Amino acid sequence: TTMSTPTAVRDLAHLFKALGDEHRLTILALLVEHGELNVSDLGQRLGQSQPAVSHHLNQLRAAGLIDYRRSGKFNFYALNPAGLHSLFDNLVPDGHPARVAWRRASASISR
Repeated sequence: TTMSTPTAVRDLAHLFKALGDEHRLTILALLVEHGELNVSDLGQRLGQSQPAVSHHLNQLRAAGLIDYRRSGKFNFYALNPAGLHSLFDNLVPDGHPARVAWRRASASISR
């Protein structure tokens, strides 16, 4: 998939929307740190209600950034590494000149 297809653009917009909220970014950071957490754990750490946390989790799941597993009455959420891979695959696919230009730009900045 390349960035030029309407589906890829829509998927990326959805992904960026999911990443554009500080609570959702905090949830991702917590999942990096702890591996997996349930809604109650996340709510306590964020100081938010269960419905608010569930809303954020649904946004992250719809964007493909997290997955969950059910255990008894609880869903445990964890990062989906493939979610961020799709971002880079769509923005800078292999062989695309933008990837070379980005490398040159980032190398000149780091000098």
